[in-house]
Amino acid sequence: MSRGAQHCGVSQSAASQHVQEVERRLGVTLLDRSKRPLDLTAAGRIYHDFCRDVLRREEELTVALDAMKGAVEGTVRVVSIYSTGLSEMSRLREQFSLRYPTATLHVEYMRPDKIYEALRGDVADLGLVSYPESSRELTVIPWRSEEMQVALPPTHPFAARTEIHPADLNGQPFIGFDDDLIIRRELDRFLRAQGVEVRLVMAFDNIQMIKEAVALGSGVSILPARTMQAEIEQGRIVAIRLHAPDLVRPVGIVHRRRKKFNRATEALLEMLVGEPKQ
Repeated sequence: MSRGAQHCGVSQSAASQHVQEVERRLGVTLLDRSKRPLDLTAAGRIYHDFCRDVLRREEELTVALDAMKGAVEGTVRVVSIYSTGLSEMSRLREQFSLRYPTATLHVEYMRPDKIYEALRGDVADLGLVSYPESSRELTVIPWRSEEMQVALPPTHPFAARTEIHPADLNGQPFIGFDDDLIIRRELDRFLRAQGVEVRLVMAFDNIQMIKEAVALGSGVSILPARTMQAEIEQGRIVAIRLHAPDLVRPVGIVHRRRKKFNRATEALLEMLVGEPKQ
């Protein structure tokens, strides 16, 4: 209820009162308030499906009218992982605004599981996520493959090298990702396949925190090269090519299957897929 109220720009009290008014008007109970979190009743599920159908029909109407007008208008709702969003979306928003001044790009940053949830709930049009996964409800547009490199503090003995072999990481203090993230599982699989055992000293759920820990000298890590550019330019991190050309982080654009995009969303998709893949 709280998230729904926030999404609609009203207070939680106003949202609750609205639901109660709808229940009074329909003569049914929509929410099972005896459960935490709240759950839909049978009538609530019917009403939920009805509302989603109405919103989809409105979406189709907007798309059809946009096509008639020929102008790129409307709002694009994008949800992105932090590493891709924070490093690139400000640039993309500026380019999009200059090219399509009558359209709006709205971006939120989330963990991958929340991105899939937002797309399934149709509160976002496009999701930018690493190691993207399709499903019965969602489809994936491959976007790019990002080279993975070894992140080191500038004072590390390896910092002057031009390349590091996986075996060089044996016994190194390592800053990794939380174990519930796909990128952690992929890196663990890679290290095992190489017969490498690192010494995990810290784990975080986002790249920004890992970069900070590396810059402070807490250990080394393996990260997408393009996410470290700012820290490299500042001299806070050194990134060394890893002798493992097949180790990349795939990033994809995820959206709901059979979703009707407005002109603004189509325009953003054209911008994204037209960018360099590496």
